[in-house]
Amino acid sequence: QVQLVESGGGLVQPGGSLRLSCAASGRTFSIDVMGWYRQAPGKERELIATITNDHWTNYADSEKGRFTISRDNAKNAVYLQIDNLKLEDTAVYYCNVRVRFYFSGTYRDYFGQGTQVTVSS
Repeated sequence: QVQLVESGGGLVQPGGSLRLSCAASGRTFSIDVMGWYRQAPGKERELIATITNDHWTNYADSEKGRFTISRDNAKNAVYLQIDNLKLEDTAVYYCNVRVRFYFSGTYRDYFGQGTQVTVSS
């Protein structure tokens, strides 16, 4: 069983910053790639960034510069720092993990429950 707990969302003024956190718990797997997605009202879920367990990062072209993804392997946690927030950053942010189950060797993706980020003056 894989459980993901997200935190850090909230109401922020334009130009502000937020740090989102997501921690994975469970005993039957190891974590491969971790990432963050977001879904704005009326839009499809979109990728923001991913990070491997070797800390290689990949960002969607539209998100470079203001978003920084990081992870703590010891805590099974992934973070997203968002700076200079804009109105259009308002969305539900989801963490994503790809795990490998020890017993079967299979991989599977999981999403967190989402955390709301609202940018408003």
